[in-house]
Amino acid sequence: MKKNFVEELKWRGMLAQMMPGTEELLQKETVTAYLGTDPTADSLHIGHLCGVMMLRHLQRCGHKPIILVGGATGMIGDPSGKSQERNLLDQETLYHNQECIKKQVSKFLDFEATGPNSAEMVNNYDWMKDFTFLDFAREVGKHITVNYMMAKDSVQKRLNGEARDGLSFTEFTYQLLQGYDFLYLYKNKGCKMQLGGNDQWGNMTTGTELIRRTLGNDVETYALTCPLITKADGKKFGKTESGNIWLDPKRTSPYKFYQFWLNVSDDDAEKYIKIFTSLDKETIDTLVAEHRQDPGQRILQKRLAQEVTVMVHSEEDYNMAVEASGILFGKSTKESLQKLDEQTLLDIFEGVPHFELPKEMLGQPAIECFTCDDAKIFASKGEMRKLTQGGGVSLNKEKLAATDRVVTSEDLIGGKYLLVQRGKKNYFLVTVK
Repeated sequence: MKKNFVEELKWRGMLAQMMPGTEELLQKETVTAYLGTDPTADSLHIGHLCGVMMLRHLQRCGHKPIILVGGATGMIGDPSGKSQERNLLDQETLYHNQECIKKQVSKFLDFEATGPNSAEMVNNYDWMKDFTFLDFAREVGKHITVNYMMAKDSVQKRLNGEARDGLSFTEFTYQLLQGYDFLYLYKNKGCKMQLGGNDQWGNMTTGTELIRRTLGNDVETYALTCPLITKADGKKFGKTESGNIWLDPKRTSPYKFYQFWLNVSDDDAEKYIKIFTSLDKETIDTLVAEHRQDPGQRILQKRLAQEVTVMVHSEEDYNMAVEASGILFGKSTKESLQKLDEQTLLDIFEGVPHFELPKEMLGQPAIECFTCDDAKIFASKGEMRKLTQGGGVSLNKEKLAATDRVVTSEDLIGGKYLLVQRGKKNYFLVTVK
């Protein structure tokens, strides 16, 4: 008896809707199911993670996951209407993005498995690139009526004024393009199910309808969606003031990634630990109970941040993120600072005042460096002397014993930075140029 995929999604809060007969099919046979993703960037962000986790659970329940990269739709641009600017990509860029995405997804899915449920990645550009418009109109367009397409919620919303420029032809036909992907995968890969976010339900059911009308009423295909993930305050999940939280460490450092999960609310932590980790129900129920007894310990947030950071990055990146997190709260040493890469250092001290000090100032006493016009950390030399005598000034996490202590190139973190602390909580980052 296979592990029940539908039950797994239900208790995790990852099931929105599914077509009748879906659960029975999954219990009866090894099912091939696919989920589409957009290749317009060379990295996924955490908004994609729920879909990827669905595929992960699918494979762990003994079924075959296919991740479809939408290269064809990437070439015609984003039809979502959210942006005026069309994201037109050339073939080389698309394939580069595809390889980067596969590398990321490989941390969640097993592409090397020996057996019927090995993960696979496909690109719809491969079967759309030689498909002429006339062929498409004849083979796809004739099966789905305009009335059927017009009845979709997504189309109705666009027609009723949500889009400033109305509904483009590209956007209107998008459900046919997505429907054809399903038809192609059914015919060539035996794929009977499509997974996706609940906003894709209309496009997904168009696919099942196209298969039925093309191949006959006895062909059964299925669709299953996860809810759109939101934060407790109703806002969109995964977006921060500085933009997306990416899986690529060059776009979002592991430290910043870890901090995102560490700082979610209690309610969100209870929800996210089910969706974004592979921990079992018993473990999660225990963590939730412990957290509710003492929310101040942030047990859930810490475990959530650990699980997701290790899964997306590595154990080493997680350990560095934890160590880096201690830097702001005094639990670190100069050695800890020296270990940090430049991006992590800048991320930690993103919100603190920054100064630039000319390189010529190296060799001068600290009191000259940090009261000069370029780096006026202290209002006066008298203030700095008084604070230093009271043990209230630190340079690179080490107490400054005397104000005439000379600042040299040996003090520079990464050959470039100085970290000055005034009192317990006031940090200043100085770039020496």
